[in-house]
Amino acid sequence: MKNKLNNELAVCGFAAVKALEKEHPESIRRFYYTQDRALSFGGLCKQLAAKKVPYNMVPSQKDLEKLCGSIHHQGVVAMIDEKEVPPLTPADVTEWVSKNESALLLDRVGNANNLGAIIRSAAFFGIKHIIIPLDEAQSSITTSSYRVAQGGMEYVNVYSVSSIPRLLKDLESKMVRIGTDVSAKKTVSEIKDLCIKNGKKKPALIVLGNEEHGISMQVKDLCDYLVTIPFAQNADSAAGLIESLNVAQAAAIILYECRQ
Repeated sequence: MKNKLNNELAVCGFAAVKALEKEHPESIRRFYYTQDRALSFGGLCKQLAAKKVPYNMVPSQKDLEKLCGSIHHQGVVAMIDEKEVPPLTPADVTEWVSKNESALLLDRVGNANNLGAIIRSAAFFGIKHIIIPLDEAQSSITTSSYRVAQGGMEYVNVYSVSSIPRLLKDLESKMVRIGTDVSAKKTVSEIKDLCIKNGKKKPALIVLGNEEHGISMQVKDLCDYLVTIPFAQNADSAAGLIESLNVAQAAAIILYECRQ
């Protein structure tokens, strides 16, 4: 939930606020908690007091619901500056390539919970860079995505681009552009092999599509490879009835194959 008047974003959920306390406590502008969370966040309150940042124990869960717009606050809400997503620059890409760091590109993933789950998986598997388009169909960083990321938001970098096709063209020969498609012939288990060029490993750019249609045809055409997650072949499976996994579930499997 955003406070447009103060340009603030509510971060709620125990794991999300704990990670914020550990990695970026300086970003907290106000902090609220229920009595049962007082011991868990005593250290943070001391830090905030030293910097004269307001913090308050609230009398009821309803107070926190009003602050963050969610019943899933788990007794803590931290207000931070509204999260800005910086534009991706050529210097960023050059650094990734020099460090052989792979990245994840989302093609209009519109559900904030899915975005949060993808960020959580990316942090878990060591993928530090996520790119999202400046598109109304793409979810940006929200209270929900922060909470679902379970602290992962503090360990990834999120960048924006104005045009996915233009980015893919710019990355030709710099990174191995790998898209996802249920009808692809190659599987996710081949990703590491696909990134070996002339005996050397190159970083991958994994492209995940939106929940309804996957990645667009234009984006598919600009990928070096398309991969799929193979489904069960036995007669008792629901493979013929369920076309694909949820995008966040698919991301977890693919990022596992991309781990360093």
